[in-house]
Amino acid sequence: MSTPITPTQAAELLRVLPAALRAEFAALPAALSWHPAPGEWCLKEVLGHLIEAEQRGFAGRIRSILAGESPQLEAWDQQQVARERRDCERDPVQLLAEFARLREASVALAAGLKGSDLQRGGHHPKVGFLRVGDLLHEWVHHDRNHLRQILANVQAFVWPHMGSAQRFSD
Repeated sequence: MSTPITPTQAAELLRVLPAALRAEFAALPAALSWHPAPGEWCLKEVLGHLIEAEQRGFAGRIRSILAGESPQLEAWDQQQVARERRDCERDPVQLLAEFARLREASVALAAGLKGSDLQRGGHHPKVGFLRVGDLLHEWVHHDRNHLRQILANVQAFVWPHMGSAQRFSD
């Protein structure tokens, strides 16, 4: 079994995502608003979700927990928020800048957590009691999950143009 990551390790893992996103977005601008299938998010919508998750889900929840004693944490309708944000229509440079600003503050938050903070928690209406340590680990997992989604979108974008080289992927 693995050992839990430290707040410093979590901060370092969180720090790398903005650079990875900037690289992917810059390399293939034509794919930024492309949807791999009806109802699936384009790259800019994935980034919009990361922005909302930063504020509502991770840094926001951790700040709430640290500010109160076992607070009630709020759930949010991710699909509804995505529809309202309309990120597919937004400027990717502004989206990346917004995320980078939020993430910089989040990295500082994570790096500044003490061991005693990790056991503090709050009550989420859907999943129950969440500790700060749980959220740190899920945050790292969530980042990688959506980075994988972004990479899969790019793969799907280039797939039809691979010709017979598609057979290498069989």
